[in-house]
Amino acid sequence: MADGKPLPAGRIIGAAALAGLIAGGIALYVSSGPDGNTELAREDDACPAKTEWARQIADAATGEVAAMLPADPPQSLASLAFNGADGEGMTLADFSGRTVLVNLWATWCAPCRAEMPALDALEREMGGESFEVVAINVDTGGDEKPRAFLDEIGVASLGWYRDSTMGVFNDLKRRSLALGLPVTLLVDGEGCLLAHMNGPAEWDSPDAKRLIETALEPAS
Repeated sequence: MADGKPLPAGRIIGAAALAGLIAGGIALYVSSGPDGNTELAREDDACPAKTEWARQIADAATGEVAAMLPADPPQSLASLAFNGADGEGMTLADFSGRTVLVNLWATWCAPCRAEMPALDALEREMGGESFEVVAINVDTGGDEKPRAFLDEIGVASLGWYRDSTMGVFNDLKRRSLALGLPVTLLVDGEGCLLAHMNGPAEWDSPDAKRLIETALEPAS
C-alpha cells in the first residue's frame, strides 16, 4: 500500500517488480537555450504550478492503476534522453504537445515482460496525435534480444525506443523516481511529470484507459 492506495490487482506480478534494483552511474541530461539554461528554467517554472492538476489525475488512478502517485511537485522531464527507432539521440521534448506514458523495461525483468502486451494494446487503442506509449528498453548490449522478445509476443503498435547505457534509468533514480523496473511515468505535452509508479499494472484495463482519458482533458 502506497500513500493509502491499494496496490493494483489482476495478473500483476507484485512485489517482485522492485527486485531488479540496478547499480550504475548517474547521468544528468540538460536541455538549454541559447543563453545557457533559459529553456530549462522556463520548464522548471511551469511544472510546479501543475501540482493541483497532478493530484486530480492521481485521484483518477484507481483499481488496476491505483499505485500511480501524483508528482509532488511536478517537474520537467523534457530533457530525459534516450534513442529513437533510427538509433539517434532524442529527448521527451521531441514529444512536445503530446501526453506520453513512459515505461522503462528490460527483457530480464519478469514483470516488465508480463505487462508489455497490455502496453501494446493501450497504444493500439489510444495512441495518436494526442497520446503515445513510449516504452524504453534498457537492456545492455545490442538490440537483438529485446527486438526478438517483442517479435515473439507479437508487439506491433509500440514504437522502438532504447537506452543501452542505463542513463535514462539513472537519471530517474537520481530524481528518486526509479527504484527498480518497470518504472512508468505520465508526462504532459509540456514535458511535465504528472504521475509516476514503480511496478507493473494492467495497462489495457478500463482503469488505465480512464486515467489516460483524464490526463488528456484540459487542466482544471
